[in-house]
Amino acid sequence: MSKRAVVAAVQLTGVSDLEFESSLSELRELAKTLGFEVVGTFTQKRTNFDSTAYLGTGKRDEMRRFVQGENASDPTEEEGVTARTAKGGSKQQDKKVARHGIVAAREAAKALAESDTRRAAFVLVDHEISPSQARNLENEIGCDVLDRTMVILEIFHRHARSNAARAQVEIARLRYLAPRLREAAKLAGPQGRQRSGVGGRGAGEGAGEADRAKIRDRIAELKQEITALDLERQVQRARRQETQGLARVVLIGYTNAGKSTLMRALTGSEVLVANKLFATLDTTVRALVPDGVPRVLVSDTVGFIKNLPHDLVASFKSTLEEAAEASLLLHVIDASDPGFERQIAVTEKVIAEIEAGDVPRLRVFNKIDRVGDAKAQIELAKALRAHYPKCIVMSAVDPNAVLKLQKTIRSFFSRRLVKAELFLPWSAQHLRGELFANCVVLEERADAEGAFFRVRGERADIDGLREKIRIA
Repeated sequence: MSKRAVVAAVQLTGVSDLEFESSLSELRELAKTLGFEVVGTFTQKRTNFDSTAYLGTGKRDEMRRFVQGENASDPTEEEGVTARTAKGGSKQQDKKVARHGIVAAREAAKALAESDTRRAAFVLVDHEISPSQARNLENEIGCDVLDRTMVILEIFHRHARSNAARAQVEIARLRYLAPRLREAAKLAGPQGRQRSGVGGRGAGEGAGEADRAKIRDRIAELKQEITALDLERQVQRARRQETQGLARVVLIGYTNAGKSTLMRALTGSEVLVANKLFATLDTTVRALVPDGVPRVLVSDTVGFIKNLPHDLVASFKSTLEEAAEASLLLHVIDASDPGFERQIAVTEKVIAEIEAGDVPRLRVFNKIDRVGDAKAQIELAKALRAHYPKCIVMSAVDPNAVLKLQKTIRSFFSRRLVKAELFLPWSAQHLRGELFANCVVLEERADAEGAFFRVRGERADIDGLREKIRIA
């Protein structure tokens, strides 16, 4: 069976239809990233989640019928038995028969799973649910259940490439699994206990407790590894900051907004580009092309998403520190997404959390080419510029638009350049290459003693050159 799945979601009171549909659409995109084919969607409006199995009993039964390929108009075995007993008999008999019906339904679901005739093999839930809710839902429907948190964790697990990202994902996964081990230990009951004795775990120590101890030890080990990697990254960042004439731009924004495509267009790099959520999990740094003064480094970062698991937010803050240290943030927004305003709010919240709120920011509305016809694109662009002054509306696949953005970035950094005159004696001509690399030469003239240069560059670069010329 292919990886077919159904999506299930509860719309709580107070959640707007637009927000609810946007969240469902996101979950379907997350499923696509994992390689699932979504074959059905089941929603229910409630004031709160069902404490037993997330959805109400009627909706769970509807999902079971669909998954097992039953005709929704035909009564299930359980319903048929209950209907017959409703005509007469004791309440105790009714309960006994009903229980038998539930067991039969579960056995039927198990048989269908073994014969691989189900319409779907997975249920994807658009919330984080408790271990007991997931287990009950699995038992009733006959499918593996993955909640939103687990789906995101699995994507991060598959896409993480660097050692730091892998370690951070593993910590989040272990913290997610820990309470589920407790639930499994409860189900195991007394059998989960191990006898004491030589080589044993000690009196009363269970397998679940030992597993949790292993998880704690592993998390502590991973934290030490991340600390070492963070120190290494800090050294690398310090070296980059010491580089003369350095300016830093960081792409930041919602997942799948087109940051990697824009990164590739701005820098000419072969970074991963995919129409999937969380295609990029590791920070990538490349130089803006063509090279200029000052030299601009562009960083791509992990995208954001609503209801990102808390442990992942905490774990990936180290990768987002690039944004806090940037000279300019490019907030990339998918203009073709009807819910882009909500995405802006999520991104701005994270920017505040990583203390990057004071960094200059330029909003870049990307993917305008995906908005209807030319007339619709013009109207949307006009509306966006009216509502977000100084924003850029573009498509990362349009070379002219990319060139305009590059000029805007250059213009931003050129504001801090200063003009100066430098005299380079013939005895210090070995500094000529460094001068041309770090400054824009506006005028050059020479006499018997050396060359005079009128330049524009970073004040720190010019001061550094003056010092080197003095001691040359």
